[in-house]
Amino acid sequence: MTAAEELERGDVVWGADPLSDKGRPMLVLGTPRFPDHGVQLITVLISTKTYHKESIELRDGDYEGDPLGKRSHVLPWSLVTLNDATAVEFRMTSLVEPRIEDVATRSVSYIAS
Repeated sequence: MTAAEELERGDVVWGADPLSDKGRPMLVLGTPRFPDHGVQLITVLISTKTYHKESIELRDGDYEGDPLGKRSHVLPWSLVTLNDATAVEFRMTSLVEPRIEDVATRSVSYIAS
């Protein structure tokens, strides 16, 4: 298990999927710390499914570390806040800043609409 305090914006983690019983990769967009609750991880879900027309495809150049094994797509409208250290099993890799910024901008556009 990876401690939430060790993670930062742009990390891709394997976390507890709120939509199913199995885990999935998630991109960390923010790591705010709250006095009474510790670090909260604001994430977006990552999928290997290609049928989401609004998803953001991750290419090999989008990774700062090793790419994920399968072609993956960020779902910027699928925000998940992880507030329990047990929700993150491990850190997988990270993305480069320009791609993180693309995802964050798209996520904000869904919230603002």
